[in-house]
Formats: sequence, structure tokens, C-alpha cells
Amino acid sequence: MIDFILEIGAEEMPARFVGPALEQLKELALNQFREKRIEFSQVKAVGTPRRMAVYVTDLSENQQSLLKEVKGPALKVAYNQAGEPTPAALGFARSQGVDIGDLAVKPVGPVEYVFAMKSEQGRPTLEVLPEICPALINGLHFPKPMRWGGQEFRFARPIRWLLALYGQEVVKFALAGIESDRITYGHRFLSNGPLQISSPREYFAKLKNAYVMVDPSERKETIIRQVLEVAASENGMAGTDEDLLDEVTNLLEYPTAFSGSFDPSYLRLPREVLITAMREHQRYFPVNSPEGSLLPRFIAVRNGLSRHIETVRAGNEKVLRARLADAAFFWDEDLKLPLEERVPSLKKIVWQESLGTVYDKVARFTLLALYIGEKLAAGPGVAQVLKRTATLAKADLVTGMVYEFPELQGVMGREYALKGGEEPEVAQGIFEHYLPRFAGDILPSTIGGRILSLSDKFDTLAGCFAIGIQPTGSQDPYALRRLALGICNIMLDGELVLSIREIAARSYEGYGENVSLKVDKYSVIAELEEFFRQRIRGLLIDRGYAYDMVDAVLTAGADDILGVLKRVEALSRFREEPAFAAVITAYNRANNLSRKYGEISVTRDLLQDPAEQELYRHLTRVGQEVALLLEKRDYSGALRQVAVLREPVDRFFDAVMVMVEDTSIRNNRLALLKNVALLAAPLADLSKVVVAG
Repeated sequence: MIDFILEIGAEEMPARFVGPALEQLKELALNQFREKRIEFSQVKAVGTPRRMAVYVTDLSENQQSLLKEVKGPALKVAYNQAGEPTPAALGFARSQGVDIGDLAVKPVGPVEYVFAMKSEQGRPTLEVLPEICPALINGLHFPKPMRWGGQEFRFARPIRWLLALYGQEVVKFALAGIESDRITYGHRFLSNGPLQISSPREYFAKLKNAYVMVDPSERKETIIRQVLEVAASENGMAGTDEDLLDEVTNLLEYPTAFSGSFDPSYLRLPREVLITAMREHQRYFPVNSPEGSLLPRFIAVRNGLSRHIETVRAGNEKVLRARLADAAFFWDEDLKLPLEERVPSLKKIVWQESLGTVYDKVARFTLLALYIGEKLAAGPGVAQVLKRTATLAKADLVTGMVYEFPELQGVMGREYALKGGEEPEVAQGIFEHYLPRFAGDILPSTIGGRILSLSDKFDTLAGCFAIGIQPTGSQDPYALRRLALGICNIMLDGELVLSIREIAARSYEGYGENVSLKVDKYSVIAELEEFFRQRIRGLLIDRGYAYDMVDAVLTAGADDILGVLKRVEALSRFREEPAFAAVITAYNRANNLSRKYGEISVTRDLLQDPAEQELYRHLTRVGQEVALLLEKRDYSGALRQVAVLREPVDRFFDAVMVMVEDTSIRNNRLALLKNVALLAAPLADLSKVVVAG
């Protein structure tokens, strides 16, 4: 058993490329070694901004041999009646390089065929690896690959060296004008010259001696430990923001954390402004006091040693000082003009070239928010807050602070609203109408924030769908999938009972005649309903609900997002009850017979058998109960009522022949069964439910 390593050395790659590329590299390696039939113990992908490497432990020295069966002509074609091989058999054996006497006969369904049994001897691993290495590199995909040196080959950044070792042997191959070798390089500034690697097992140690922590998990743990230690030395605490940690980890090869400071006078700025300047622009970790307030300190991570750290600290403090000075200037200037007076300036900002300005958008979603408020019976007090909040919601887009720090839209609107004397509910709604901004973000907590967030997002979705801008494959330039998911999460979190179709229709109508829309209203409504169906399906499956439960409920309707969740919950609970399997069986018996029958009117006088009369009585009573329970949104109770029909349905099928010659009686019985099948239709399509065993 011998270890293998492939390292791709390159110019510094963007931090956001590194993590996904390493995941790809590991998956590609697993697939390649399995496909090539080379046994191994473990595959690990590691890397830094300057290198990506895959390390495979305990490779076998040879491929596993392969016995292949190649299907030939049918037996009756391959041999004549005398049992002699025909030209078809002879030609097949010749093409496969086997003797005619070595052909085997095997059945494929009802027909027998001849097969050539071919043994492919496993090659030495060292012969196969030169095929695997280029495949691994060529299989990597990046958001923005580049070419260099007049070559057609593309990669994240120019490749500078290739290290490939199988034990002590170099795996020979060439790519992008570079030949593989046993040479790698340490830290760009702390290591001199190339490093010669004798075998894979000394790779990690030699690189660490050359100031490269090549394993991202080791770098990340080191950064966390150092940041927490430095924060403690400043009598503070640092938040270990996961996204920031990942980015910093993939920005460097040898981390050293250190602290810096800024003028305490800048603490007068909103907390989010300071954190954004530190985290988003400089990749610094903010430091909090034990009480949670922000301290005039920061922690940065250097790519190197602590040597000359004072000079590095001073440089970082100087850069941050300039950032904060700009922020303080924008803050003071922005406060000179109230938000309300900035609203007319939104006429100058094009939101979408076919859909008008931001000012137009504000006017639309203000009316939509008032409509949603009425649907939710939010009351006149909420309506006043909605109108005022919607008017000011986008005004911070024309402030200097948001122009410099776009990440702070909504945040600055809230701060400027409070400074301008607006009601706290209005200020909070301005902030919350952007939520959620990304996966895992917080959701609006106030009714005003929820309604405005829904109206803004619905306006965007309806407008984009109406001009033919829809997500295709991985392309979603307007983040419409994220907006729809945000709407789903807001409705579920706030337990809001709303109709997707109704709001989509009102959103479409809000564009009026001033905008030229390419898609008609009813098509947009149908497309948006299906779009939401896919989003809520993924969301519920992510929450752990079974596929068949989710699909059964969504087939019954996806217009009411909260209702979908409640029906899935009820059906999932019902699955645990003893009567579940029997109810599904009874439903399927009724549904299978009546599925193609369209009539639902039952004539009571045509019910001849006591079993069908009994089923009709139960159906009438249960139907009334189910209707009342659905109105109360008691889906569990409705399912239990449906279960009451299990025994009457069984007795009906035991006693009654449905498909009798008398057309009127047959049709009446089919209509009765149709009603039984339709009873659960508002809850779920029970035909999609899988019954175990």
C-alpha cells in the first residue's frame, strides 16, 4: 500500500474559489479511483490560495482485474439448426478477440443471447495515475476561469508547478506547458527556493517548516484560537463569524493574529457601520466588551510571522482610520437632510430598465402592502405605519453612507429614521423589509416588517416574471429564488394566511399601463404558483418531511403556504396512527375505479344494496364534518374524519359489484366512489402516499 499526492501550484486564487474547488477535487478523486478500480483507504483535499492538493492513502499497486461480458447476437441468429456457428457469431467472436468456442449463452428476459467473456488484466497503478492526474485538474470548475500564455487551457489562476508522487516515484504527465515533478514551494515571502519532496508522507511536515499550513481545517482552528487569545488579552471578546473565518482561512497560508485600535470617538457611529468597515472591507474581527458593547479595537490576521508586527499593526490602523473617517463624514452629511426629503431623488434611480425607477417601485409596493394588511386584518393603526414605512423604505439608497457601504441599506434607513424622529415601528420596518437578505438570515419580527418585506419581494417577482426574466439552471441574476424562499419563510414564521395567487395577481396589476409587460397576468400567476411550489417543496424536505408526504400535499394545492406546512404536519402525524395503511388502501380502491369518471352527482334512489346506502350516509355526514374542520384549518381532525370511511368502504367492496351491466347503477356507484376519493382532495393526493410493506 503506497500513498499518492497531487499538488497544483498556482498564482494566488480568490478566497471564495478555494473551498468549493477543494470539495470538487475530493469528489473527482473519489470518482476517478473507483472508476479506475484502484483501491485506497482515504482521500483528503487540502489547499491554500497558492495550491490545491489531493492526498490519497494506501493505494493498491495494481488495478483490480475486470471481467467484462459483451452481449452479441441472439442464440437463434448465432447458430443454425445444426448447432454450427453462423457468420454473425463468427464475426462477433472475431471483433471481440475471443475464440468461437469461448462464447457463453445467457438469457436476457425471454430471449437467449451469446456473450463474449473478456478478462481485462489490471494495470500497475503507476501506469494509470498519469491518466488520472490531468483528469482531476481538467475536471475542476471555477466561477471565472482564465487563460494565460496563449494557451487554450483555463484555470482559476495561472498554474506554476505540478507535484505528483506515488510513493517515491514521480507520476509523469504534462499540462498547461508544465511537467510534473517532486518540487513544491513554501510561503512566498518566508521560504527561499523550491522544496524537494521525497515521498507523500513528508509533504505536510516540509511545507509546515516552510511556513505553509496546507490543511484548511488546521489553519481555521489556529485562527480561532489566536483571535480568541488576542481578544482576551485586550479584556474583550471576539465573535467568530463563520463566513469571515472561512474567508480569512482561504486568504493566507500561515496565520498570525494581532490586535489594533481606532479612535474611540468613532464609537458614536452606529455599531453596524463600524462592524461593516472592519469585517466587510478589511476582514477584521470586531472586539466586544464583556457587556457586549463594541470596543475601539480590532483583530486582524497576518499571512506570516509576528516579526515586525508593530509596522503591520500601524499599517492596518491607518487603513481603517481612513475608512472610519469616510463613514463619519457620510454620517454627519446624511443627517443634514431628512429621509422624507430624499424620496423624490429615487426617481433618478432605475430599478429595472423595463420596470421603471425605484420611486415607481415604492409607489407599487406601498399599495400592495396596504392590500396585504387588509387581507391579514391588521387594522387601521398598522395601515398608517405601513404607508409611512413604505414611503421611506428605499430613501437611504440615496445617502452617502449607503453609496459607500451598500451592505448597510435598510440598516442606515432605520438609523436615519430614528434620528429624524420617526416612530420606532416605522424605523424597524424600514430595516426589516429587506429581510431575509441571505440564507440563514433573521426574519422580520414585526407585522409591518413582514408585510413590507412580502410586498417588496412580490413586486419584484411579478415584475420579473411579467417581462420574461426567470431563473434558468444556475442563472438567477435577480436572486428570485432567494426572494421566493424568503416569502415562504416569512409566511411560515409569522403564521400568515395568504393566497399566493391573489397577491401575485394584485402585484401584476400594480404595474398598470405605464409598463410594457410581455407575459399575460394569468400566465404569470400560474408560473409563480409553480415557482413557489418548488421552493416550499425544497424547504419542507430540508425540514425533514418525507418526499411522498410533501408531494401528496403539494399536489392538492400550494396557494396557501402556511396551509401546506400544516397539512404536511397533519399527514405526517396521521402516518403514525394504526389506521393509516388501511385508510390509504381504501382510498386507493375508490380512487382507482373512479379516477376516469367525471360525474360526482349521486342519485339516492339508485342505491340498492345496504352497503352502498350505508356508505352514502357516512359520506354525507363525514363530508359535512370535513368541510367544517377545513374551514377551521383543523387538518388532523379532517384526516381522522376521512378515516371513518375506512370500514364502510371495505363493506361496500365486499358486498357490491360496481361494474354492473345497468349503466345508471354503475355510474351512480362510480359517482359515489368519486366522492369518497375527492373527500381528502383539499388535504392531499393520497395516491402519492407510500405505504410501507
